[in-house]
Amino acid sequence: MRVALLVSAAVFPLAVGPVPRAAASPQAAGAPAEKAPATLSPGKPLDYEFFKTRVQPIFLHKRKGNARCVSCHAGRTGFAVASLSPGATTWAEEQSRHNYDVASEFVVPGDPAASRLLMHALSAEAGGDPYHSGGQHWYSQSDPEWQTLAAWVRSGASEASGAAQVLDFEFYRTRVEPIFLNPRQGGGAAAGGVGCFACHTILATPLRLLPLSAGGKTWTAEQSRRNFETVTRLVVPGEPLQSRLLLHPLATAAGGSPRHTGGKFWTSQSDPEFLTLREWVRRRR
Repeated sequence: MRVALLVSAAVFPLAVGPVPRAAASPQAAGAPAEKAPATLSPGKPLDYEFFKTRVQPIFLHKRKGNARCVSCHAGRTGFAVASLSPGATTWAEEQSRHNYDVASEFVVPGDPAASRLLMHALSAEAGGDPYHSGGQHWYSQSDPEWQTLAAWVRSGASEASGAAQVLDFEFYRTRVEPIFLNPRQGGGAAAGGVGCFACHTILATPLRLLPLSAGGKTWTAEQSRRNFETVTRLVVPGEPLQSRLLLHPLATAAGGSPRHTGGKFWTSQSDPEFLTLREWVRRRR
């Protein structure tokens, strides 16, 4: 989700004659200073040519004991690359552009360890996700393919937000963070219902929360502060409907994003959890 920041500049003509006396600022009059809105530092796009020439061929590599990535992912699964044209051994330019767009959805530019494209097929012993239906292809982060993917991810940079500087931490800790612990039915949740934290403390996603301490039912204050820093990166202060944290689990028919691996938990924007998150995003500390 990319948010464009429009900065307007006003140009005033030089005054002729006596310069009128400037009105006293609210700060000079003793009024509290108004908080500046959070701003976005522009990101850097991932390198398309590097993807096309170095990353995309990895999807075609034959693997001992496993199928090629393209065998399962051509037109199927969330990571749906383009099918090869009949007789082709690689993708055409338009197909490569499609594959680039798809692959970009599964990485966090600048952060390989938070990028599902790299962590899903990496063995758990090497720090990867616990499960990939296509098997584990890399058993070390030193694997040449893994290193190639990491270099591509590092070719870009995410937009940097100052959201953590303006959003209310106490509201987050007491009202927002408990939502991640609520058990859920359906979607990607196991039978009986599991909370968001069950996946988001072990899977490589942009919402990578800290694991609960042994025997803990919630996070410590220090853990909550670190989770807060992570969660605010998925929020645009004052703009709930531009905030990935709210749109990802919201039903597409209700204005949510097209997919969420863990399922859709809110069928409307009137859901109490959605409303709590919306209040937090609109709220300034």
